[in-house]
Amino acid sequence: MASKPHPPLMKKHSQSDLVSRLKTRKILGVGGEDDDGEVHRSKLSQMLGNDIKYQVREPVGLRVWIIISASAFTVMALMALMCPNQLYEVVFAEEINNTSISIRLYGGALLSLSLILWNGVYTQEKIIIQWTLLSEACYFAVQFLGEIKYILSYWYLIYKSMLMLQTYYSVYIIIQ
Repeated sequence: MASKPHPPLMKKHSQSDLVSRLKTRKILGVGGEDDDGEVHRSKLSQMLGNDIKYQVREPVGLRVWIIISASAFTVMALMALMCPNQLYEVVFAEEINNTSISIRLYGGALLSLSLILWNGVYTQEKIIIQWTLLSEACYFAVQFLGEIKYILSYWYLIYKSMLMLQTYYSVYIIIQ
């Protein structure tokens, strides 16, 4: 018995490989819609089920808050970028005569925060919403610390003036 020589090995074409993969997925029941209308990417996700059912529901006013915040940040940013002098007059009730570059930079920072907030409006992912709220909280914390510094410096000036008055009063008593 003479053995026949084997034919040379041929490479599979990519098209036939895709067809066999599609047939395999069809046999496994993966990739198509099931009775509930869900499309599963693997047999494992099909067996375990969809995890969207088990996600925590959002608080009632969360989306409304993010929309209001994003709108407010956008309006303030556009005001700071387009008319910084008028914004300064509205906030501080005094005119500004020097350059307005710092107000424009503040407007740019507000615009970037507003873009982050607008991204949080249209997403369903929990982590993006968390980072959106965290960035807003950090902004408000920095603004609050700036206000505290301003208030403390104001009270420091009052304290210094009280010390000066006390010194003047002591000198007045000594002179008499």
